[in-house]
Amino acid sequence: MKMQFRKLFIVAFGVTLFACSSKQQTGFGGAAEYAVITLEPQSVALSSSYPATIRGRQDIEIRPNVSGFITQLCVDEGATVRKGETLFIIDPVQYEEAVNVARAAVNVAKANVATAQLTTDNKRELTKKNIISQYDLQMAENTLASQKAALAQAEAQLVNAEKNLSYTKVVSPSDGVVGTIPFRVGALVGPTTATPLTTVSDISKMYVYFSMTEKQLLDLIRQDGSSTGVLQKMPEVELVLADGSLYPEKGKIETISGVIDQATGAVSVRAAFNNPQYLLRSGGTGSIQIPSVMEEALLIPQKASYELQDKKFVYVVQADSTLKNTEIQIFNLDDGKNYVVTAGLNPGDQVVIEGVGTLRDGQRIKPITPQESAAKISAMTQKQGEAEKK
Repeated sequence: MKMQFRKLFIVAFGVTLFACSSKQQTGFGGAAEYAVITLEPQSVALSSSYPATIRGRQDIEIRPNVSGFITQLCVDEGATVRKGETLFIIDPVQYEEAVNVARAAVNVAKANVATAQLTTDNKRELTKKNIISQYDLQMAENTLASQKAALAQAEAQLVNAEKNLSYTKVVSPSDGVVGTIPFRVGALVGPTTATPLTTVSDISKMYVYFSMTEKQLLDLIRQDGSSTGVLQKMPEVELVLADGSLYPEKGKIETISGVIDQATGAVSVRAAFNNPQYLLRSGGTGSIQIPSVMEEALLIPQKASYELQDKKFVYVVQADSTLKNTEIQIFNLDDGKNYVVTAGLNPGDQVVIEGVGTLRDGQRIKPITPQESAAKISAMTQKQGEAEKK
């Protein structure tokens, strides 16, 4: 019985306290008190987010220059390779023999040139002594020129054979990471094979591509005067990865496409990020965040507004302490807590920031500061806590 009486006493005390608090807020029969803020222009930091795709600085398809069977895989998928490192070895036997044949042909051609040179020198001396005619000398010189041309051709064939032999070692053209390897030892490959042997992605520096609408691009150009000015004045951008984490390196926007896609009405933009830890991989996704600062902006808490037929309204306190519901326009970006008002309000306006759902147009209130409202709520909460302890 004592416990029940104590509970009834606490409930009754809470009701009495709430009633007293209500009377205090309404000024004992006067207008109710509501927290308001006075709008003052200020600088607001915003961040625009754009879906993005990640590509390596170079995604190089590795294709063979000669035909043959793969005899050795020197790397595995996902391996990090250096420029010039061997990736695949194609059976070199036929190309080694081609080099030997070409080298022998060069030696034969050199011997023929030497013979033709001796013949020409001999006939030149005989011509000086009028033993043979000028015709015989000219024929000898023509034979020498023909043998020299044959030697040059044989040497060119040797160079080509040596190059083909070197091509049996397929090497990486740059530093990077090896992609998928669809061919294994024993597979027959060649220059006409549709599928590349693999792809080497240079991911020391990554390109992040995203799209910007025509309107957004025009806004930037108007602010900075030209597309060149936009690139020079663009702030460093950040990359949010697919898991929601923020990439530690900041990037820089390098290019903006000069052509607007007629199908989407957007332009392609490329930002570059260093990738020292190889955390980013080609083909990944994320979102680019571009910070910006809006000067002379009017900021209101989101809780100070309400929606009606897809329009946003706030209550503005008039000179006689009555309320006027006012439609506002807001910036298309927000931080989840505040709105940047672009139209509908002016500096110096007083906006109600609490209890918006209970107000009505033309209602008279007693404006108080947010600090005063917080103090009243804190005091009431403290009294309720003390009552519950008794």
